Amino acid sequence: MISSKLKIGIVVGEVSGDTLGAKLIRRFREQGIDAEFEGIGGPQMIAEGFKSYYPMDILSVMGIVEVLKDIKKLFAVRDGLIETWTANPVDIFIGIDAPDFNLRLSKSIKQKNLPIKTVQYVSPSVWAWRQGRVHGIKATIDLVLCLFPFEKAFYEKYQVNAAFVGHPLASQLPLKNALMDAKQALGLNLQQKHIALLPGSRRGEIEKLGPLVLDAAALVSKKHPEYQFIIPAINDARKQQIESLLDTYPQDLKNKIQLLENIDTESKIGRMVMDASDIVALASGTATLEAMLLHRPMVTFYKLNRLTYFIARLLVKIPYYSLPNIIAGKKVIEELIQSNATPEKLAAEIESLMDIEKSKIQSMQLLTMHKQLLADNSEDPVSEILKLIQ
Repeated sequence: MISSKLKIGIVVGEVSGDTLGAKLIRRFREQGIDAEFEGIGGPQMIAEGFKSYYPMDILSVMGIVEVLKDIKKLFAVRDGLIETWTANPVDIFIGIDAPDFNLRLSKSIKQKNLPIKTVQYVSPSVWAWRQGRVHGIKATIDLVLCLFPFEKAFYEKYQVNAAFVGHPLASQLPLKNALMDAKQALGLNLQQKHIALLPGSRRGEIEKLGPLVLDAAALVSKKHPEYQFIIPAINDARKQQIESLLDTYPQDLKNKIQLLENIDTESKIGRMVMDASDIVALASGTATLEAMLLHRPMVTFYKLNRLTYFIARLLVKIPYYSLPNIIAGKKVIEELIQSNATPEKLAAEIESLMDIEKSKIQSMQLLTMHKQLLADNSEDPVSEILKLIQ
């Protein structure tokens, strides 16, 4: 049993990490662990009493080439945290996702011999690409908390301390999601059919992928005027960005699109929009797991900087990009990546999901995968973390 008050450092870089971080903080408290939390967090964690030294958005950079543009700023943030924790060390550092930043931060902690145990919550995709990173992880991370059972099995081959803790959403989201109830919760017309468009939650993603989804929506709308489109915005900045983009499109398309801004600290608007939609078109990323657990028919897409994509293709070891396909080990949902991510192809895939039989088959496959995630025995993340200092 821990007798003194713990100091726990946490760093997250996006909404999904903020959600996991807030749940983890609550889990510590539910188990009666006296702890204070600091580092980099979002509104959900801050609402739990978390002290954030930098805004979460500062780490919201994706891609190899894209990161290089902000490398000085990211180094300054890392060095600032190291300076803070050298003067007043935390007992445990937990990096939640954001592996490019968090693994480097853990490495710095070890290089400076700080008395801090290091945890990576959400495994980087070492089983998919850049597998050589596993040796660095073994040297600098005391514990990896894995969301999926196949990740723990991968680490065990390299004698890395890892625990399968499951994804909290798998147990949080019900196996039955009533579409009409979800529409009602958002105040949508129950007689209307809806298509969710999720170009991502980062500024750069919306810049790159926003025109793709809106161009595809224009094509779909011409052939299927009975459908309405919903776009979630996680905050006011993203809402204004999407509104500015929409202003460049004809009024008849704008009339078909409803933009919904997040209104609570849990940033659930993306999930609520997907749950209330008949079809989901979303950027490949962690949101695809949410869509999978909602069992909504979906298509995913992504475009990277050309050089980033070229480098990634040389390093990727698996044939799929989206979590549902990676978890299934086969293509369950369509992936439109890079040159395949065109408005015409995206519109065609959305249209194909209007086929009731095809969408029903996909939804059943996603439901089966949800059940499988629940069936695997997972460990308690707090208990696994505390083992490091007991």
